[in-house]
Amino acid sequence: MRTRSKQSGLTLPELIVVIATIALLVGFGLPAIRALMNSFETQSGAKTLISTALASARAIAAKEQHYAGVRFQQDSAGNQYMIFIVQDPSIMAYGFRAVEGVKPIKLPDKVSVTDLTILIARNLRNPVNPTEVRLDDEKNNLNDAQKDALIDEFREVTDITTFSIIFSPSGKLVVHGIRVRNRNGRTDDSSNDDIFNTKNNVDAGIGMFYQDDYFSAAWPDLSLGPEPSRNSFVIIYEKDKFQQARGMGRAWSDYLAQIAPHRIYINPYTGTIILPD
Repeated sequence: MRTRSKQSGLTLPELIVVIATIALLVGFGLPAIRALMNSFETQSGAKTLISTALASARAIAAKEQHYAGVRFQQDSAGNQYMIFIVQDPSIMAYGFRAVEGVKPIKLPDKVSVTDLTILIARNLRNPVNPTEVRLDDEKNNLNDAQKDALIDEFREVTDITTFSIIFSPSGKLVVHGIRVRNRNGRTDDSSNDDIFNTKNNVDAGIGMFYQDDYFSAAWPDLSLGPEPSRNSFVIIYEKDKFQQARGMGRAWSDYLAQIAPHRIYINPYTGTIILPD
């Protein structure tokens, strides 16, 4: 006696119904996705995004049992990211690299984050101890407004928008010397690190961010070198005005004076951000 073999799969009408259902779900979901992304453009949304990154960095520090944190830095196109970094003693005493397997998080286009700290005479920094900054005495005697007036070039904007926030293995916020490098710790162009790399490699599309090797007088336009981590920052929600004010003399200093009181500090024990009054 012959038996009929059963056929599995969907008929054409059933397949059309499935495709139509998926299309409807995607259509309904897109507005929600857009609303979620737009929420990060707001003040509360940006703070939530940064706060989540800081909490993740604390968890990485505890898991790896090394100092770890979040690095704020622009790519070569001027987009600012949050990069998760971890100390790697095999690179150098203050050497940090990107955490493997964790992608950088791009900040919303309308938002920029700054530590509002310009390190004058970066080329005089002690390369052995990055926490020691030997400032030019004449420039070091300038008041805050005069120092703000110095931030009128690309390298100074790079300086104040490139900084790190670091946690100890116990989860405590610390001020620690920072120098980011590729995962191989190399200063030549032989690393294929896709996050931090040499200027030549990043310019060639190998890597996203310049590593901290360009702070001498030979690299006046980059201003990227070893420096201590921070315990506070300022979120700029009008990035277009921030860019427009640059290089406008007193207007630039006035703009910095306006946003300085809105500095956000980080609780050293919990890692949560403390909102200004």
